[in-house]
Amino acid sequence: MTPDALRPLWLTETYPPARGGMAQSCDRIVRGLRGAGATVDVLHVLPRARPGSPSFAIQRQAGGRYLACPVDDDPPHAFNRAWSALDADPATRDITHVVAFGGSRPITVGPVLAAWLGVPLVTLIRGNDFDSAVFSARRRPLLADAFSRSALVAAVARDKVEKISALHPDVPVRWIPNGIDLDAWDLAPSDRAAAAAWRAATVPEGRRVLGLFGHLKPKKGGAFFLDALLRSGRAEAFHLLLAGELDPEMDAWLAEHRDRVSWTTLPFLDRFELLPWYAACDWMVIPSFYDGLPNVLVEAVALGIPVIGSRVAGMADVLTDGETGLLFDVGDEAGCGWALERAATLDPAALAAACRRLAVERLDARTETGRYLAALSDVLGDRRPAPASDLVAVGDPAPPTASAEPLAGGRSS
Repeated sequence: MTPDALRPLWLTETYPPARGGMAQSCDRIVRGLRGAGATVDVLHVLPRARPGSPSFAIQRQAGGRYLACPVDDDPPHAFNRAWSALDADPATRDITHVVAFGGSRPITVGPVLAAWLGVPLVTLIRGNDFDSAVFSARRRPLLADAFSRSALVAAVARDKVEKISALHPDVPVRWIPNGIDLDAWDLAPSDRAAAAAWRAATVPEGRRVLGLFGHLKPKKGGAFFLDALLRSGRAEAFHLLLAGELDPEMDAWLAEHRDRVSWTTLPFLDRFELLPWYAACDWMVIPSFYDGLPNVLVEAVALGIPVIGSRVAGMADVLTDGETGLLFDVGDEAGCGWALERAATLDPAALAAACRRLAVERLDARTETGRYLAALSDVLGDRRPAPASDLVAVGDPAPPTASAEPLAGGRSS
């Protein structure tokens, strides 16, 4: 089936101008599908109306439509209004799928809109939308309803595929990992120069920089990692670069151990603002207890930066110990300490080529787009999707181009 035959209605709570990894992923996938020739209509669920932006009014865009749906304090009212706007537009009759892009409200609303439109439902699981909901007495029935009504469920990590299949053995589940647009993600000379200047001014001589980037929530294992670093006896070998929103437990830990660990904190930054900070890192650290496939991992390896990570979810799926990263078992403090010992002595540059090769061969955005096109086509073709193990495609990458932002800000100790 050709892409121009596909017109999914894409339900999402995370879409630009929202920030964060989920919004980045949603934007990348929608742009990829539209760029390949599919028409994608985006129903954007917002917590509240944006000033100066119309609500419940369909806007035409290149490659599809956009409908802002602010829920405010009355989600049922908002979704009824969104349906009225969609139902009144003749183009809605051309919709071929409803896609629920993670989050709680798309998963709740997806089965209803798919039934009303008479089209198949595809549910996309990103990570926390499953990990939290499956153990929530309120959200689990809604999640189960979405799964049972889905023609296909896709997840970014293999462990999610296995868990969903165990709960719903009759529902087709597919693994589609996150990708990255390699044409727009590379370090400019100015990024490297700014990183070198920051390191010279801030990082104690001889220390390697460990980066922890993003929403550092409790599930990300930040406080666990700080304890492991201190007890490893190798804290003096590293400087921590913490960019994003820190778990309060991490803030308290840093304040208590100010004299024993070298660190810099930065506010939450957009991904292109992070490029020079990536350039400043020797290793990225993702010590999650559970996760999906973090964009930080994909962004780091695309720049040739290896990852110290827990052997779980997306890290276990795509990283190879000693080749593209250093892995330890989830919550294993001794194992994390051994990874830090290795990170203090190994040359991270020796892993850079393998990291870039991983991004090119398995994580390129065009490969990701192809996987979604195949999934949507399979659903319309009434074919059971291929097993996840058969879907690790190899992309046809183009050389990346430079993109840069200036280096500024930060707080160090």
